[in-house]
Amino acid sequence: MADQTLPQTPASGAPDSREAPAAGTARPGAPGGISRRKLLGTAGATGLVLGAAGGAAGYAAAPAGATPLTSLGEGRVMFHGKHQPGITTPMQARGHLVAFDLAPGAGRKEAAALLRRWSDTARRLMAGEPAGAGDTDVARDAGPSSLTVTFGFGHSFFARTGLEKQRPVALDPLPDFSSDRLDKARSNGDLWVQIGADDALVAFHALRAIQKDAGSAARVRWQMNGFNRSPGATAHPMTARNLMGQVDGTRNPKPSDTDFDRRIWVPESGTKDPAWMANGSYVVVRRIRMLLDDWEELSSAEQERVIGRRKADGAPLSGGGETTEMDLEKTDRDGNLVVPINAHARITRPDQNGGAAMLRRPFSYHDGFDADGVPDAGLLFICWQADPLRGFVPVQRKLDRGDALSAFVRHEASGLFAVPGGAAEGEYVGQRLLEG
Repeated sequence: MADQTLPQTPASGAPDSREAPAAGTARPGAPGGISRRKLLGTAGATGLVLGAAGGAAGYAAAPAGATPLTSLGEGRVMFHGKHQPGITTPMQARGHLVAFDLAPGAGRKEAAALLRRWSDTARRLMAGEPAGAGDTDVARDAGPSSLTVTFGFGHSFFARTGLEKQRPVALDPLPDFSSDRLDKARSNGDLWVQIGADDALVAFHALRAIQKDAGSAARVRWQMNGFNRSPGATAHPMTARNLMGQVDGTRNPKPSDTDFDRRIWVPESGTKDPAWMANGSYVVVRRIRMLLDDWEELSSAEQERVIGRRKADGAPLSGGGETTEMDLEKTDRDGNLVVPINAHARITRPDQNGGAAMLRRPFSYHDGFDADGVPDAGLLFICWQADPLRGFVPVQRKLDRGDALSAFVRHEASGLFAVPGGAAEGEYVGQRLLEG
């Protein structure tokens, strides 16, 4: 759980800007309202861009009898673009992660047909349209709700499809870490799909559609569900809190940073990566269980020393506000470091890891309680980088050697996936790999 701040809005001109429907659109299915197709046909024509809080105001009054979508439902993210959606998109309230293995006998041809189906379904659903002829109607009276669907390929995918020569070196298996307690059945996979939305039914609708589209070509290997605070739940946009109650993500790279593209996206040329990965990224997915009973036995002051930041506002213990630069050398009256040497926020700083940085975009999770009442809860850690050997791996190695937080978390599942660039109009995700 690196100490980095999630970008609150996409980069200017990025393909995953959120768009509101045009003035006068109605909630689909409302009495006297207009159709979903007409609604989405006009969406974005005079729409306004939504920020992380999802707040939109000022669109014109709807025609008589029409009920406009709320600002939460009208948020729309574009499917086609330079990069896939769901990477720089502001964090959504609901998330599903699912990995698939190709079915026995399925190969490159079947994988290409599957990605074509998935891409078409994702495009439709992200526009607020039905998935297709077999749509379940779960989301028929909702807007797009900032839905995103993101696709990636695991290490094993390339052998199963005869594309070993196209497998990136950066996709080599992650090293073992001493804190790992990994369940192989819930790790890795041939294909990976990330779904996010600001409405739970919209997110589930997409998950079900993707699972049905897999048909006989692929089978679910594992699936995980997560959540974040809903847009508009706080008085103003702010860095998220995790289930430990800590402000989590203060130093995340931002699309406006001059080195953001270099750290997060695979360049179009001059790289060891295969050409099909241009404008893509590599994602590390970890299910990190938080040992909340142990954590909650600590006083707030003890928790702050573990993290290195104040619990109330995320400010460093060395003083200032949340975004104040941490003073790693500051000492108290007794000569002790104010930010402990093993504090999580100190260890995860890029300047303490040879400049290593990654874009974190996690979801919290809660999967009930064990028989003895212990919560099965924590973080679905999702981080993006141009090269995991220069992003995730050096930071995790440093954490493995002495992070104070390690006593209160357990890594239970892991995956690494190559996420290609976005699909252009008329293309499907991964087409350059599967048809190149």
